[in-house]
Amino acid sequence: SNVGGGGGMQTKTEIMKTGLGAMVVKGSTVTVHAVGSVKTSGAHFWSTRTPCKPFTYKAGLGKVIMGWDQGCLGMLLGEVRRLYIPAVEAYGTKGFPAWKIAP
Repeated sequence: SNVGGGGGMQTKTEIMKTGLGAMVVKGSTVTVHAVGSVKTSGAHFWSTRTPCKPFTYKAGLGKVIMGWDQGCLGMLLGEVRRLYIPAVEAYGTKGFPAWKIAP
């Protein structure tokens, strides 16, 4: 499904587990677990699960890549959501070589 949050949003989401708690809105302080992987190769480039170190940020304020920032808005506490973030809403044409994300 397409996530709301503005025109041109290309990030797709898939709800893996429904949450029941408070909703993530712009300005919320959010603590999440995440695993980043490249869709084409399946290579993992980042994980908060190993070691177990959740990531905290302020949602909807442009402090993380656009796809994540917009793709997490509307989540409910306890929800597990998969984000499919295209390059244009992530690291763009330069990629992120340090994490093996190709341009």
